[in-house]
Amino acid sequence: MYSRTDRMKAIELYIKYYRSAATVINELGYPSRGMMRNWYKQHLLEQKTGIIHDHYLRAPKYTAEQQRVAINHYLENGKNFAQTIRDLGYPNRETLQKWRDELFPEQRKIRGSVVQFTREQKKDAVIALCSRRGSAQTVAETTGATRSILYRWKHKLLGKEYVRAMPDKVEQELPNDKDQLISEIELLKDQVRRLKLERDILEAAAELIKKDPGVDLTDLSNKEKMMLIAALSTNYPLKDLIISLEMPRSSYYYQRRTVKRENKYEQLKTHIVRLFRSNNSCYGYRRIHRLLGQEGKRVSEKVVRNVMAKLALSS
Repeated sequence: MYSRTDRMKAIELYIKYYRSAATVINELGYPSRGMMRNWYKQHLLEQKTGIIHDHYLRAPKYTAEQQRVAINHYLENGKNFAQTIRDLGYPNRETLQKWRDELFPEQRKIRGSVVQFTREQKKDAVIALCSRRGSAQTVAETTGATRSILYRWKHKLLGKEYVRAMPDKVEQELPNDKDQLISEIELLKDQVRRLKLERDILEAAAELIKKDPGVDLTDLSNKEKMMLIAALSTNYPLKDLIISLEMPRSSYYYQRRTVKRENKYEQLKTHIVRLFRSNNSCYGYRRIHRLLGQEGKRVSEKVVRNVMAKLALSS
C-alpha cells in the first residue's frame, strides 16, 4: 500500500514526463501502469471537485499509548528488541525500530562505518595491521574501525596479492583469532589461483601466438588476448581472464564477433580464388558475383568485393 506522499510524487513525475508511465516506473520502481492511470484520474477528479478522496489511508494498528509503552519497555530493558516483543506480544522488529527512530532518534545506534577516516589514518591502520604481533581485532579496537574494514583497506591499498612478511620462527606467534586464520587462508588460496592463472596464460601465449615466456600481457593486441581467453575459457571464469589480461569486456565480445565473421566466409574465399584463377585472373568482383549467383550461392556483391580486396585479387 502506497502513502499519499508516494502517490503524489508519482503523479508529479507522470505529468512532468508527459504521462509516460514507463518512465515513472523506471525511476521510482512503482506503481504498475494501470495503477498509475487510476491515480492520475483520481488526481484530476480531486482538482475538479476540490474534495480529497484518500480512501487508501488506514487507521493505525497500534495506538499512541501502545507505542509509548513499547518504547519505554525497550529503553528500560537493555534496548533489546527481541525481549520487548516477547514480553509485550507486539509489534514486529521493523515497526519497533521505526517507533524508536521517530520518538527517540538520539537512541539510534551509530555503526562504525559512519565514522570518516582520512587516507593517512587508513595507511597507519594498514601498517599496524601488517606489522602486528597480536590479533587483528586488537588493532581494530585501537584504530576505531572494524576488523573487516581493516582488511578492506589493506586490499585496496596493497592489493590482494600482498602477503605479510612472516617473522622469525622464534618470534612468530600464531594468531588466536579463528576468523583471522580463515581470512588469511582464503587470501593465500586466492593468491595461488591467480599465480596459476598467470602461468597458464603465459604458457598459452607461448604456444598459441608464439610469444616469449616473459612477454608483458598488457602489450598484446585485443585479438591476441581474445585468442588466449578462448583457449582458457574452459578452465577459468571469463571474468578472471578478462581482469588478468586487462581487456575490456566489450572489446572481447567485439573481437569474438569479428573472428566468427571471418570464419563465416572462409569457404567463400577459397571458392572465389578458384573462380578467379580458372578464368585467367581477369574477372572483377561483378563477374565473380554473377558466377556465384549462377551456381546458386546467394551472397552480397559488396561481400565479394571486400573478399577480393583483402585477397588482392584484381583483374
